[in-house]
Amino acid sequence: MTTARDTWTLDRTFAGSAGTVRWAALGPADAPPVVLVHGTPFSSYVWRGVARALAGEHRVHVWDLAGYGSSEMRDGQDVSLAAQGRIFAELLGHWGLDRPAVVAHDFGGCVALRAHLLHGARYERLALVDPVALAPWGTATYRLLGANAGVFAQLPPALHEALVRTYVGSASHRGLHPAVLDRLVEPWCTEEGRPAFYRQIEQNDQRFTDEIQGRYGELRLPVLICWGAQDTWIPAAKGEELARLVPGAELRLIEGAGHLVQEDAPAELTGELLGFLRESRSR
Repeated sequence: MTTARDTWTLDRTFAGSAGTVRWAALGPADAPPVVLVHGTPFSSYVWRGVARALAGEHRVHVWDLAGYGSSEMRDGQDVSLAAQGRIFAELLGHWGLDRPAVVAHDFGGCVALRAHLLHGARYERLALVDPVALAPWGTATYRLLGANAGVFAQLPPALHEALVRTYVGSASHRGLHPAVLDRLVEPWCTEEGRPAFYRQIEQNDQRFTDEIQGRYGELRLPVLICWGAQDTWIPAAKGEELARLVPGAELRLIEGAGHLVQEDAPAELTGELLGFLRESRSR
């Protein structure tokens, strides 16, 4: 497991319709492109190990969603799943990627699906890792925070940080390295980050998956679904349900992993992704 001593910097920016987002690219410029999309309340940092491993064979693009991580956070910002889907389609155009492979985790799954089904983004293949894709979704804690965002936003900084630490830590089955937890919590504990944390929860609800859930049967590309067998945020049964709705989808349960599969079982997840991505090169 890597720690916060590892440098993880997104050195480029893109001014999209929902604000300026930061991004980076790893690997040979002429290698097959792969885009990694993170979820909530995380950042591209959760993909650092997988991205570096994939970069041996691929050109890997990573980015922080609008209002997350090192990307712009501001009052009145639209950071909903609808906005993220639009900005992802915009980013693909900015990068000049017509049919990249896409790997998306948690909310990133909905973002990638919306960009494809609603905004015409084309992918060579799609891997979904514990995605938010099917109703109902949202833990009890998530629903409580969303329904009372204005109240929680008034917490003193120390109490806010304690809440975020507990919440983020619960995504791991094995427990996060302290330095990793520090890095994931840090963006939400700045002057801009504290209100941004509640903003992104308040703005998202089930209607953003309801709009696309009935269209999963339209997917006509190779789809891999990876799921942490011990995920307490979204149970593995949702992975089985999703696999039944997507034509030809393959489901891989990863033992010993919770919702943050990237942290709990990075080698196992990377192995599954490498095998899936190599299939396109062997055809």
